[in-house]
Amino acid sequence: MGLKPMAEHVLITGGAGAIGAATAREWLRRRGADRITLVDLDGERAEQIAASLRGDAAARQWDLAELSTLADAWSALVDARGPVDALINCAGFMEVCSFAATPWALGRRLLEVDLLAPLRLMELALPGMIERRRGTVVNIASMAGVTPLRGCAYYGAAKAGLAMASEITRMELGDGPVRVVTVYPGPVRSELESRARGQMRDGLLTRYIPTGTPKGLARGILDRVEGGRPRLAYPWPYDVAERARDLSRRVTMRISPAPRR
Repeated sequence: MGLKPMAEHVLITGGAGAIGAATAREWLRRRGADRITLVDLDGERAEQIAASLRGDAAARQWDLAELSTLADAWSALVDARGPVDALINCAGFMEVCSFAATPWALGRRLLEVDLLAPLRLMELALPGMIERRRGTVVNIASMAGVTPLRGCAYYGAAKAGLAMASEITRMELGDGPVRVVTVYPGPVRSELESRARGQMRDGLLTRYIPTGTPKGLARGILDRVEGGRPRLAYPWPYDVAERARDLSRRVTMRISPAPRR
């Protein structure tokens, strides 16, 4: 089992969404936390959820697409609420639209929110975690970054990029006190899932695709955090799909050379 730090500040992006809120509640139920901060573009909704949580919970309104503002926002948060011990990169959005029909501004914003912002936040969080010799990063990728889906070129690219960066960072950190967990959800009941389903033509996939719940995903995330396992595919049928590429991943991890710096 993972060890709970003496003091813990948990930051969850997308904290106003179904998955972010469920993860906050499950974290508090299982581990407690001295401080929990919910970050979301919808600051009002994040404040409502924070008010419903026990303990020292707060909300911050950040636009993750404004990458140049994240360093200052991070510094202000740390000054006000202390160092971040657990970063949950949960924020994201999805548009199901052919590549040719997707405006560049929309595609760019999707890459900023779903890929570049999580990487920037990891870059801000990890030095302090490494220095303090404790910390957890959870990156919510997607099975859409593993299996190509029509209409998801930008989203799939963002999630595949986040997943790869997450897995590489975990490999670089090794078995030390700072850990990275990569999460590969399939569809999970939420506003994002409902909107995406509405942007797809009806068919066997939309009717019968295995779909999870925010609470179930949150439980799986905490199982991995507490058990020390590096990844989660959810719901369970996606574990089979994710494991099908495991052999090549294992070989690459064994022979991949270390960077010069």
